[in-house]
Order: sequence, then structure tokens, then C-alpha cells
Amino acid sequence: MTQDLAPSVGLHTAAPTEAEGWWRSAVIYQVYVRSFADSDGDGIGDLPGIRRRLPYLAELGVDAVWLTPFYASPQADGGYDVSDCRSVDPLFGDLADADDLVRTAHELGLKVIVDIVPNHTSDQHVWFRAALEEGAGAASRDRYHFRPGRGRNGELPPNDWESVFGGPAWTRTVNADGTPGEWYLHIFAPEQPDLNWDSREVREEFDSILRFWLDLGVDGFRIDVAHGMVKAPGLPDIGADEQAKMIGSQRLPFFDQDGVHEIHRHWRTLLDSYDGERIGVAEAWAPDSQRLALYVRPDELHQAFNFHFLSCDWNAPAMRSVIDESLAATASVGAPTTWVLSNHDVVRHTTRYGGGETGLRRARAAALLMLALPGSTYVYQGEELGLPEVVDLPDEVRQDPAFFREGSQDGTRDGCRVPLPWTPEGASHGFGTGGSWLPQPPEWAGLSVGAQSGDPDSTLELYRSALALRRQLPGLGDGAMTWLDAPDGVLALSRPGFVCTLNTLGHDVELPVPGRPVLSSTPPAVAFPQGRTGSGTVRIPADACVWWTV
Repeated sequence: MTQDLAPSVGLHTAAPTEAEGWWRSAVIYQVYVRSFADSDGDGIGDLPGIRRRLPYLAELGVDAVWLTPFYASPQADGGYDVSDCRSVDPLFGDLADADDLVRTAHELGLKVIVDIVPNHTSDQHVWFRAALEEGAGAASRDRYHFRPGRGRNGELPPNDWESVFGGPAWTRTVNADGTPGEWYLHIFAPEQPDLNWDSREVREEFDSILRFWLDLGVDGFRIDVAHGMVKAPGLPDIGADEQAKMIGSQRLPFFDQDGVHEIHRHWRTLLDSYDGERIGVAEAWAPDSQRLALYVRPDELHQAFNFHFLSCDWNAPAMRSVIDESLAATASVGAPTTWVLSNHDVVRHTTRYGGGETGLRRARAAALLMLALPGSTYVYQGEELGLPEVVDLPDEVRQDPAFFREGSQDGTRDGCRVPLPWTPEGASHGFGTGGSWLPQPPEWAGLSVGAQSGDPDSTLELYRSALALRRQLPGLGDGAMTWLDAPDGVLALSRPGFVCTLNTLGHDVELPVPGRPVLSSTPPAVAFPQGRTGSGTVRIPADACVWWTV
């Protein structure tokens, strides 16, 4: 039976403890640099290509751009194996291009957030090369985790830790005379040796790196594996019999250790020493919302990705539970909650939600729900086009290191990294003149920016409308939220002057009319008897979300 849309339990407020900042309500667009726009025809996206497309992002209505790593790198893990944090890889341009991009973004009113990778370096980093050359006992090895092996001749790894990418988390070195040497730790690929954050040199180096980019003008950092820099003392065995995961129900001795918070508090002080509200964003996979909230206490980072929302099923009670837990946890420390549906490491949510027409319908509805929730949101490039995961890439084109390691947990992340389609025509649909480093499906012509622009029923125009309304309606962004009573399978929430209704069911649902409809995910999403718009009942289609003003 349909119940009245009346206020019920579940009042949430942001409870800010400091002055409002731009980041508390921001919509931040993630650019995967290799796959956004190619300016020189080599098939790989680059900084000049991004700069030329910044007007598109300004028109879309986002507040900031987050760039994945563009630093010097052998590209063993898509740039997350950094060999020099202060230089731009020639694949992507040069330092002048980075400077130009930041200046142009600021002229367009966009903030710029860049990735920082503090958990590990590339095995081609000058530090790691020195550690290998200088051998056991050298001071250079203190910057990493080198250990003798176990067993009679040191032939076994120092402990039972596994790499997130599959296989042991240790690789054995070879001494100058050709004999087997010590082992080094790599929670990810062997080409990504973990840094030792007990080393003063490591801490001072990253202070210098942060200042380098802040001085260039960036507005903040997304901190890769922000939960992973500190390892438990003694590097104890885990004793687990399943593959290591980025997120799980238990804390691992190399993830979410309490010592990481000292580092983040120090970085917050550094960020606060600069003008213009520079921010830190944690990629922190924590076992629960309460542990995640520790990363955004008032003296730590400004935001942390809410992966619990991303991983939630298309199920109203589950969604409500995750939203409640997330808001309660961040409110307890005065921080805004962040909401994200996709990124460069997970299957695109259009596919996760069922794929095809059903997946797209749900993805559009989920986007409106996400943008209606209190706090800040992240949009992964291409989700505004409704792009699905590319699930049939040939093995020979894949580049994700997890794909090449036996027992890896994900298999491949390449399917969400296929370059964007900008135009219906062309060999790479406008991505660049020289093709694209991963092949685009032919049907993406109809999903391109050019094909969707101006079509009122397109996913792109839905995002443009939603982002414009999010800025115009005073009740959206950071602030209070109240749940409203609704039938099973339906979520209804109230913000000041605003109501959002989400139907997660596979059939239409009839509700009392909560106000004036201003946006819907499935056109036509509502049907009013006798054209009435302020009373009576309304029918919400299956897998649809509607925004109302009241």
C-alpha cells in the first residue's frame, strides 16, 4: 500500500565544524588522462588534449577536474608506477603543458586536483635502482621494505602477504655476483615497490613533492592508496587463505593501519599553509564507514571516497542503509560525505546495474540519486554519456597488470578505460587522429558527445540539466536530508525545498504527488491524472528517479 510522503525518522545534517569550503558541495570530474583526448595522434590521451576539452567540462557544470597520474613512468600500471613525481611523462606532454592546463582550468572556473602516489614508486625510480645496486645493508634500502627470506637458504618470502594484483607480495632480488638476494615488498605489481614510511627521507621527499605541485597552482591531491603507506610492526603473517583485496571485512597488516593518520594530519597542515582552500582526498578502502570517517576528521583530509556506496547493489533497503551509515559516520567528524558510482578501477555502473537498456535506465536513475544526496560527488569520465563496460577486449590489447598475474582479484580494469567518443564519425570517434590505445566499440558512435548533445532524452543532457539544477536549487549540495515514507522498493528523500524519489523496482509505482517535477531520469517519467501537479497521485516508472521542488 502506498503511504503518504510525510517526514519520518532519519534526519541528517552535515554538522560542519569549520567554514564552508568549495569542496563540501563540489562535483568533481575524474579524467583518466590516457583516455580523455589525444592532441598529437599517437592514440594516447595527453595534457594538451585535456586542455582543449576543458570548455566541455565547464559547460557540463562540474566544479573541479581530477587528473590521474601524468608523471614520468614506465607505465607498468597506467602511470601509477611513478619514476619521477616532478616531471611529466613525454606520453602526456611536458611541465609547461601541465602549467597551461591549470591556468586554463582556473580561467574557466574549474579547480584542478592531481593524483599523488605515496604508497610505492616505480622500480625504475632512482631510489629503487640505487637500492638494488648498493645491495643488502645499504642506507638506500631503508626507503623501501627489503627483507631476507625465510627457509634454509632464504628461498621463501619473508611473510605470507599476497599482492592485490595476484601472487606473492614479495619479489627476490639478485646480488651483483648473480646469487639470490633479499626480497622486496610490493602490495601491487612487482614494478611497484612499496615505500617505507618509517624513513624520514621518504616523508621529507613527499613534503617537497606536494609543495612543488601546490606552487604550480593545483588545488589539491587525490591520494592513491591513502590507507596503505604504514605497515604493521614486524610485518606479521596474515594467515588468510584467500586473495588479498583492497577492501574487505578485516583490517590487514598493510592496510588501514592507525599510523597513516599521523601522515595525513601533517599533510593537512601543509595544505592549510597555502591560500585558496587546497584539499586532500583519500582513496581509502576501509572495512566500514566508521573507519573511513577517521580519514576526514577536522585535522586530517578534506574528503574520502565512499566506496561502500559504489559497491552497493540496486536495492532500495541496501542503498538506504549505506547512505545512512555514510552520513552518520562523516557527520560525527564534521566532514561532507562523498558519492561515487564509477572510477578507473571498477566495472562501469551501467554494466554493474545489469547492462543494456535496464542497466542504462538504472544508471541514469542512480546518477540523479547521487547528485541529490548531501555532500560532494565524483563523476567518472564517460558516465555522463552512459558508457557501458567494454567486456570483449581482445587479450592482446589489454594492459592492466592484474590481467597478467595468476589469481588476480579483478582480471582486468581495461574495460572501463577505453577512450571517450567525442564524435559519431572518425576512426576513434574524435578521440584523436591516430586511433585509440584501446579499441572503441562501433556502437559508441551513438553515445558520443556529438551524437548526444542537443538531444533532450540523452544521458549527456540529463547530466547537464541535473548539474545546472544542483547549482540553482539552494537545498542541494552539502546540508540536511530527511527520509520520507515510501513503499517498499522506493526511496524518497527531502532536502530544503526539494524531494527526490527513486523507484528501484521493475514496475511502475504510484505515489502521492510531492511537488512540482523538475527532472526525471526516464522520459516521460511521470504521469499526472488530469494534468494535476500539486495533489493527487503520480506514477513513477520502473528503475526511475524524479526530482521535485516543493
